[in-house]
Amino acid sequence: MDKIVSIQNLTIEFNRNIEVVKNINLDVIKGKTTAIVGESGSGKTLSALSILKLLPNGADIKNGNIFFNNVNLLKLNESEIQKIRGNKISTIFQEPMTSLNPLHTINKQIEEIITTHNVISKNEAKKKTINLLKEVGLDNIASRPKIYPYELSGGQRQRAMIAMSIANNPEVLIADEPTTALDVTIQLQILELLKNIQSRLGMSLVFISHDLSVVKKLSDYIYVMKNGKIVEFGTNDEIFNNPKNEYTKELVSYQSNIKESKNFDSDSILKVEDLDVWYPIKKGLLKRTVDYVKAIKNVSFDLKIGESIGIVGESGSGKTSLILAILNLIESKGKIKINKKDLNQLNKKEMLNLRKEIQIVFQDPFSSLSPRMNIEDIISEGLLIHYPSISKKEKEEKIKNILDKVGLEYKNTIEKYPHEFSGGQRQRIAIARALILEPKILILDEPTSALDVTIQNQIINLLNKLQKELQLSYIFISHDMTVIKAISDRIIVLKDGLIVEENISSNLFNSPKSEYTKKLISSVV
Repeated sequence: MDKIVSIQNLTIEFNRNIEVVKNINLDVIKGKTTAIVGESGSGKTLSALSILKLLPNGADIKNGNIFFNNVNLLKLNESEIQKIRGNKISTIFQEPMTSLNPLHTINKQIEEIITTHNVISKNEAKKKTINLLKEVGLDNIASRPKIYPYELSGGQRQRAMIAMSIANNPEVLIADEPTTALDVTIQLQILELLKNIQSRLGMSLVFISHDLSVVKKLSDYIYVMKNGKIVEFGTNDEIFNNPKNEYTKELVSYQSNIKESKNFDSDSILKVEDLDVWYPIKKGLLKRTVDYVKAIKNVSFDLKIGESIGIVGESGSGKTSLILAILNLIESKGKIKINKKDLNQLNKKEMLNLRKEIQIVFQDPFSSLSPRMNIEDIISEGLLIHYPSISKKEKEEKIKNILDKVGLEYKNTIEKYPHEFSGGQRQRIAIARALILEPKILILDEPTSALDVTIQNQIINLLNKLQKELQLSYIFISHDMTVIKAISDRIIVLKDGLIVEENISSNLFNSPKSEYTKKLISSVV
């Protein structure tokens, strides 16, 4: 195998005393895709960025060597390494909005990359820029040279970043989580684009990701990192079909988890009938309503006692509007019944009383838990609203009981504040806060998307355990089909405010009917 990049005995430390990458050896094969996978803090990004000496402040290379075409990059001075950056070795970062200059047009930024490394006229640079934009599927932007980054969608911005990164026909492209912030179908388009460009240029691709479903589609060789060390290396087939390391096995097994589907003959606890949600379009100085956008269109479904329904769809599909309508936080047309009570027929007091029956867990616990309140106050807040006369002893007993159910110790938790906990622990606290009122329905809005894979798995297992113990009904909102299939008995697929498909989980994954559903499933299968 012809190595184009070779990392040898690399150790990176922070503040000259904390080793974050520990004596790793990693090779990038010419013309192939080498993936580095791992969770947050594993050292995968630092390892890759060290190739171009792009480490953040406070991080230093303690020892090791990095060779590119037999040249030791760590021996080069800043002027010499700049001739390689964006030229022989290029990078794509996770969030293009922070990588692109908001004050310059897309065309100008690509032209700058070209002229920095080549002796070329402005007209030739402009022509090459237009050709690059067309190659990455931005034909409409190629003909409009005055487009700024903020005018593009997330997928378009990432395509523009790819155009910049391949402007000088690099030999190596480092892609750091390039699809993480994108919807599933856009992810697939970007991956296909990278494959096509790699084939045309014959370049090597270093792909950094925590998402094994993406890595499986793209990589030839895989390095698995944990706590700054490489714990396993193998081909795509070896890692996914015969992993050796226990950590790798855990990552791979999570990709194939699917909840065993069963038929529910229990009563419906929630019934949604012919639901419509509109948002007004306001224009003019007086902001008069001139039209409406229909976010939810004639949606109907029911939720059984003890059942989990997964609602999946991309940005703009109507997932959030559906949640807000069910929680009676926005106006809607149609019927929403909880325990046979029509929400539209309830007065304010009756609605407040019913809110105990339906609670929500949000996507990011760090932003949904008040930083000014300790955990005891956060969890008991709902109790004091609905049961103002509750005794201190009874309150403490309820908090202790619910913390025990979510796997947290009462004494080591209640006096602390949210910032003192990990992401997984904060989400357990958010679940405890929702369950303290003993609801019958729990709405889970992307509750695992801010968590690493192994922590996601722990939260999913916790939710499944709690559901059995407490006979809870779940509405699980996500764009991630891997998570959806691990918790849902039944799945509803939303697109543009419409239900395009509904089925029990196993049937939907094995025999999807809608073309849109097939695209979503192809992202994880």
